[in-house]
Amino acid sequence: MPASLTDAYLTHYRSAVSSADDPATLLPVTGAQRRFLLVRRFDPQGRPDVVPLFFAFPRGTVDPARLHRAALRVAARHPALRGTFTDLRGTPVLRLGAPAAEVREVPVPPDGTAHEALRRALLDWPAEGPALRLLLARGPEHDEEVLAVALDHAACDEQSLGIVTAGLTRAYREDAPGEEADPDPQELGAAVDAYREAVELQLAAEDSASSPAAHAHWAARLAGLGGTPAPAGDDRPTGMLSRRLPLGEGPARRIAFPALLAAVGAAAHRLSGPDRTLALGYPWGGRPAAAQQVLGCFLNTLVHPAAPGPADLDELSAAWWDDLDHADMPFDEVLRAARSGGAQWTGALDGLLTFEDLHRRPPLVLGGTDGRETHLTGRPLAAPFAVSASHGDDLLIRLAWNRGHFTDEAVHTAFEVLVDALQGHGEAHR
Repeated sequence: MPASLTDAYLTHYRSAVSSADDPATLLPVTGAQRRFLLVRRFDPQGRPDVVPLFFAFPRGTVDPARLHRAALRVAARHPALRGTFTDLRGTPVLRLGAPAAEVREVPVPPDGTAHEALRRALLDWPAEGPALRLLLARGPEHDEEVLAVALDHAACDEQSLGIVTAGLTRAYREDAPGEEADPDPQELGAAVDAYREAVELQLAAEDSASSPAAHAHWAARLAGLGGTPAPAGDDRPTGMLSRRLPLGEGPARRIAFPALLAAVGAAAHRLSGPDRTLALGYPWGGRPAAAQQVLGCFLNTLVHPAAPGPADLDELSAAWWDDLDHADMPFDEVLRAARSGGAQWTGALDGLLTFEDLHRRPPLVLGGTDGRETHLTGRPLAAPFAVSASHGDDLLIRLAWNRGHFTDEAVHTAFEVLVDALQGHGEAHR
């Protein structure tokens, strides 16, 4: 078997850095970051994938100048936010720079809303600029202002969101105008060392996971992917449907994620038709065991092949557990394995599924006020549709879709299929 893509990347990275004028400012990227940077390269407008959180505060709560100082302090302490993703002799790298963060008030037209203004601002996100951007909109429609905390996905993953909200809360609370944003050099150096170590440990795990056995697993597992891709979407506002469901206990909770995969697969086939196996992507993983919990992008995107027809949950669960045994193999290596197994797959995903534990993410508190997390309809999507399942006191299911791919009527029907399937699996495993 040829050298792994991770090993090849590291060879090119070391060669490029060895001849650079500023090697100490250059850091390697993880397999997850390679994927996001490749997707960005093929986007017609070169736009990055953006991860936003939205918080509503009573009008007048947020002080933009104070928030900007807080954001700079957060960026200064995290290399993934201080860097710029770029190519060095054709090799993706993270180049460290000065702390940078954007805090901007987004104007809201008299007949508009804060949500509409933020949606337009996210659609117009410039490719060049800091990885952390905070957009504040004060709409005339009610006595609230909405803050978007948005990050370049190449710089963060789900585990990083809690680090960001906790960091902003602390820095805003401890703000003292006139202080320098940079931490002391020793603290800054320790942060860079911790981040570099985490990335190197991640790359070592990815290289080790790209074994002949893992190649054989993914080649067989994804051999059926291919067929006609979905038509190109457009920049019309995406739609969103949501439903709150009770959380099951015992067996129902243990099969929650396989049940989600089965339910999302059923909905996806209602949207895309029953004629081909669909590629559903979902993030999985975490930081390497020996690494510090640094802010960055480490979660791999796994691929679930959703075959046509009813899903047997026991068989799906067993296959999913087998997939998790090979979850560290990076996405680009999985694509290579799938194509070696005969799949006519380009790596494009038919849909996305995220599963978030809200108990792991502290709230954003500014000026002693807890932000009320809200969800924005109409924001850009990285796939024709995306399902988000957030579990806290209950289970919040959200289905967002690109209106250039699917009609609203078709999605409403598919959403009921998803909810009915999920409830059915829960009742069968009580």
